[in-house]
Amino acid sequence: MRHVSPLPLAFLLVTSAAIAQQPTAQQTPAQANPTQQQSQALQPAALQAQTPFAKPASAQTAARQSDVVEQIIARVNNSIITQADLQRSKEAQQDESAKIPDPSERPREQDLLRDLIDQQLLLQKANELGISADTDLVKRLDQIRQQMHADSMEEMEKAAQAQGVAWEDFKQNLKNSILQQKVIQQEVGGHIIITKQDIQKFYDEHKAEMERPEQVRLSEILISTEKAPPVKTESGKTALPQPPDPQLVAAAQQKANAIYAQLQGGAKFADVAKSSSDGPTAQAGGDLEYFKRGTLAKQLEDKVFMLQAGQYSEPIRTNQGWVILEVTEHTPAGVPPLKDVEGQIQERLYMTQMQPALRDYLTKLREDAYIDIKSPYVDTGASPNETKPVYTTAEASNAKPAQKKKKKLGLF
Repeated sequence: MRHVSPLPLAFLLVTSAAIAQQPTAQQTPAQANPTQQQSQALQPAALQAQTPFAKPASAQTAARQSDVVEQIIARVNNSIITQADLQRSKEAQQDESAKIPDPSERPREQDLLRDLIDQQLLLQKANELGISADTDLVKRLDQIRQQMHADSMEEMEKAAQAQGVAWEDFKQNLKNSILQQKVIQQEVGGHIIITKQDIQKFYDEHKAEMERPEQVRLSEILISTEKAPPVKTESGKTALPQPPDPQLVAAAQQKANAIYAQLQGGAKFADVAKSSSDGPTAQAGGDLEYFKRGTLAKQLEDKVFMLQAGQYSEPIRTNQGWVILEVTEHTPAGVPPLKDVEGQIQERLYMTQMQPALRDYLTKLREDAYIDIKSPYVDTGASPNETKPVYTTAEASNAKPAQKKKKKLGLF
């Protein structure tokens, strides 16, 4: 079996929803599983980054791993966990923890072995249930290819190799994560029911937390009147920009008016922004994110807060040039209606139930498994009902457990 770094439990909890089955009879489609947006937000870097390949181990780390690769620290049925596996997990956790500003939300180092055992138990359960991930793996790899703007899988493989990542290991890691997600969804998530009554009760009890200010989400098409960006003088000070040439301003206004006419003729704002905007947001379709009242220049605020979602302004003269602003979202002040936050509430309730339900499920898997852990390592997810390995006097010196009378014997 190929050994790969474990995926955090929090990731497995949330991304299991990404491959959810159809809603149960007691659920409406809106109540199914957590939204795709939130699931993607919590996915590992392999599914978010433009270059999704894990950072290769340093030479020093690789040397350490070569020394400890055969040091088995735990056996989980017919699988083993080595000290090298634990070291890789530790380094991966340190990289992820550095991205989490709140120390209280960072994963605990003492749970690393627990997570490795969780991973093995879920993979073994997937095999027992006959769950396959081959089709899903192809789809997921293609998603990553598109995110990387790669033309082919061969190009992705070369990018992985350029970063010192073994392509087969990367695919196996991804396949393992899919298998684990499927088991969690089938065996745990599929039994969690969030009803409309649950959502309504949460909404009624948390209205004060949901109150929000009026805000708009804007996109821009900028026709610049600046010939060049400001430059620093020999003294180190930034030179004041020169007033734009009146002819340049007039030409920019003419271009802005022509673009405005295209929009009125049915052209899509995002498409025109990508092809014609001089702003730094052009490649993002002009997206400027959200603005509350009081955060924009008054001349802009007075215009955009009068618009509804999907409407756009006439060309407006600014210091940078002529700008056309589209309101993509307009959120009124106050508590949003239930229909606007139903999915978020459902997701929160789902995760609240999923966390303990998954831990209970993993505890039961432990109770049905053969797990032997070498001292001084500890499984923080161990169940008090687990059958402990029994050592005979002759075996004690070799630290090799006697066989346990369960259906998954004949392992060593």
